[in-house]
Amino acid sequence: MIEKRKFYINGSWVAPHTPKDLEVIDPSSEDACAVISLGGKADTDAAVAAAKTAFADWAATPFEQRLALVERILEIYNARADEMAEAISMEMGAPIDMSKEQQVPSGSWHIGNFIKAAKNFRFVRPLGDHAPDNRIVHEPVGVCALITPWNWPMNQVTLKVIPALLTGCTMILKPSEIAPLNAMLFAEIVHDAGVPAGVFNLVNGDGAGVGTQLSGHPDVDMVSFTGSTRAGIAISKNAADTLKRVHLELGGKGANIIFADADEKAVKRGTLHCFNNTGQSCNAPTRMLVQRDIYDEAVETARATAEACKVGLASENGRHVGPVVSQAQFDKIQDLIGMGIAEGARLVAGGPGRPEGFNRGYFVRPTVFADVNNQMTIAREEIFGPVLSIIPFDTEEEAIAIANDTPYGLTDYVQSQDGEKRNRVARQLRAGMIEMNGRPRGAGAPFGGMKASGNGREGGVWGLEDFTEVKAVSGWADA
Repeated sequence: MIEKRKFYINGSWVAPHTPKDLEVIDPSSEDACAVISLGGKADTDAAVAAAKTAFADWAATPFEQRLALVERILEIYNARADEMAEAISMEMGAPIDMSKEQQVPSGSWHIGNFIKAAKNFRFVRPLGDHAPDNRIVHEPVGVCALITPWNWPMNQVTLKVIPALLTGCTMILKPSEIAPLNAMLFAEIVHDAGVPAGVFNLVNGDGAGVGTQLSGHPDVDMVSFTGSTRAGIAISKNAADTLKRVHLELGGKGANIIFADADEKAVKRGTLHCFNNTGQSCNAPTRMLVQRDIYDEAVETARATAEACKVGLASENGRHVGPVVSQAQFDKIQDLIGMGIAEGARLVAGGPGRPEGFNRGYFVRPTVFADVNNQMTIAREEIFGPVLSIIPFDTEEEAIAIANDTPYGLTDYVQSQDGEKRNRVARQLRAGMIEMNGRPRGAGAPFGGMKASGNGREGGVWGLEDFTEVKAVSGWADA
């Protein structure tokens, strides 16, 4: 049993003020693999006080020194990549090869991209030729509470911690209590890189405890949260009394529009994308909208793709689907699969219960529903599991209407060989990100959504700007 009860506050690992043990569960076995402590108000207050004290000096630290520290973080992160992969795999269930090839590299990818973006970031900019003595100054927003989820832990930790560091903010990280070990390893990396005491702090806790304490704390200037829409609403309400900035990256119900002229791999690619990370991605293409001309063929391809997906332990090598993260997540997915059947969707692959050969562990059968309409629960709610809903459509206008008929607006997908049509559709979709024909977004592209998917943008220049306040200055004298 791994024991990780301490918090990282003001440059040291310290014991909780009042211990409150929580077991970390290995989702492959349902056995406890570690024990942490949940923080209380005294721990939260200590971390915020440390960040507040450190802010003035860190904000005044020359940018070149902050950049050098982040470059050192990347160096140490890469050196400890295998440890990070093992932690993520054990505590949240990502198959070990997937953890090594996707989960951990997502962190190094973002750190590297922020380094590139920061080198060209102008913290002091001219307003324009019409006002030669005016400057727009980007200054650090202050003490930041960073609340991150369990599903892509290093992806989200680095998207928040690194721009905060580069812009001169100080911070308190509260990782998910379900999968906290990776963040505690990251805290070791930050410490070893030489980040000054108080600049980065970590307190474990749950949303109702430390999360609420941070979002309502009068000395926290900004909350950056990634998680469920329900929790994002609660954080916004709790933060309102102190008028702090709130950045939210929330849920999604991505539409993948597959036109009749899509490439032959579009359906298989979309199905596998839906099942990646066991479906536990906010930007997963969980609603597959297929034009009627190729609908029957697409359903058959999705069925065959799902049935070919192997399910296995997170510790096993290979390209397979691992468990979902927790009992609560497993139960939610099973309930929604049952609801899909009850509401009349046609089950073509997978279904309720564990896959054959598994009697424990939070394993879900890769599931495909056909003949779904957009009013069914499985088309409205974020399932966060390996469940694909296929919806037929006839015209371009109908596809756009179905895609936009959702509370969410994170990532949509378009598959067509007609470039003009792709562009036309992309412009009409109400989502923060559109990916077309399997092409990923480039380095430094902003990540974020509309509507119930949140506000703000992470990554690249936009991610840096989100951690700054904008000050307008007139009468500027050039040195």
